[in-house]
Amino acid sequence: MNTSRRLRRELFGATSEHWSLMTAYERFEQVIAFALSLTVAVVVVIAFYQLLRHVVPLVVGGAIDPLNHTVFQALFGAIMTLLIAMEFKHSIIRAALREDNVIQVKTVILISLLALSRKFILLDPAEMGAATIAALAGVTLVLGVVYWLLRDLDESSVRRRPRIRDASIEHAVSGEATG
Repeated sequence: MNTSRRLRRELFGATSEHWSLMTAYERFEQVIAFALSLTVAVVVVIAFYQLLRHVVPLVVGGAIDPLNHTVFQALFGAIMTLLIAMEFKHSIIRAALREDNVIQVKTVILISLLALSRKFILLDPAEMGAATIAALAGVTLVLGVVYWLLRDLDESSVRRRPRIRDASIEHAVSGEATG
């Protein structure tokens, strides 16, 4: 409960501090981000409840067989759906906290990779053609490479940033006269 209060304070605190500086459109984006975050949170809670409601009686009753491929697909498909929704909510919260101005491409690619992983878990090779499976594998490979390149680009840009500014640059930036 304390964590939710802290998060709420961070969300609304950051917004209230910047509200007067925001344009009308930025305010609109902020309100939509809060509404989307709340909506996705409600959907995640309902989906998690439904998952528990179906799985717990099966586990307690000993009726669940994790070695059964159909049970495995259904169970982990539902879990992956929750993970995708939670990652989506996390990206909305980051935008609402103004950590990112927009939902970043890396986040969209990550969510796409999670969705493709879910697709592979639910995939029945007997029902799907080899060309479709190869196409899904190709898309997964390309998205993985793009994600890796973007991550590598982010890491290299962080390494290139100077940690200590030159004193002459500092004086020029601050407008002080140099002797």
